[in-house]
Amino acid sequence: MTHTLHRVGTLEELKKDYIIFIMAERGYNLEGSKEKYQEFVIKAHELGAIKIGDALHGNILSQKGLDNLLKNITDQAAPLHAIFNDEEKLKEMLKWLKERDLGISAVISGLADHVHRCCQEVGISRHTVEHSLGRWGRVERLPTEEVLKVNTMCGHQMVTVGMIKKAVEDIKSGRITPEKAADELYVSCACGVFNTERAAKILKSMAE
Repeated sequence: MTHTLHRVGTLEELKKDYIIFIMAERGYNLEGSKEKYQEFVIKAHELGAIKIGDALHGNILSQKGLDNLLKNITDQAAPLHAIFNDEEKLKEMLKWLKERDLGISAVISGLADHVHRCCQEVGISRHTVEHSLGRWGRVERLPTEEVLKVNTMCGHQMVTVGMIKKAVEDIKSGRITPEKAADELYVSCACGVFNTERAAKILKSMAE
C-alpha cells in the first residue's frame, strides 16, 4: 500500500495533486541507486515539482534546500517523492522515466483515471492499481472535511489536526500568510508528500 492513497478532496482539487515516488529494493537494485535517485530529483526540480522529499533523510525544506537533499541521498531502500500540480508536468516526468529507464520501481498517486490516461499518452503500461475504500466506522468523530483535506496530505499523520487549526488561527490574526503556513506544516511531513500549493489554498479558505 502507499501512504499517499487516502487524500481527501474535491475532484477539482485532486486534479492538481499528483505524487511520483521511486524506490530501490535490497537484493535487486539497491547498489548504485544513489545516482539514479539524484537524477530523479534533479529532473523533477527542472520540471517544476512543487516539493521534493526523501523518506529516509527528510524533505527539501527540513534539509534546507535542494543541494543538501541531493548531497544526503544514499543507496537506500526508501523512496524519493516529487509532487506535481498538473497533468502536463506529470506526463513530462513519466516520459523522462520511460526514456531514462532507471530500473527502479515508480508509483504514481492521484486520480486513477487521470493517471491511467497520462500513462497511456506516454506509452507506459500500467502494472497495478490500488484504491482507497474511504473511511469506515464512527466517521462523525472525525475532524471537518476541510481539516481532513490538509491532514491526509501527510500519509503518516505528522501534520496533525492541532497544527492545522493553529495555522488557520495564525492566518486569521495576520501573523502568517497561507503560503508560509503551508510551508511550516510541510516541514513536519518527513517524506515530503504534502502538497503545499494545495494546502495554502485550503488554509486561506478556512481562515476566511
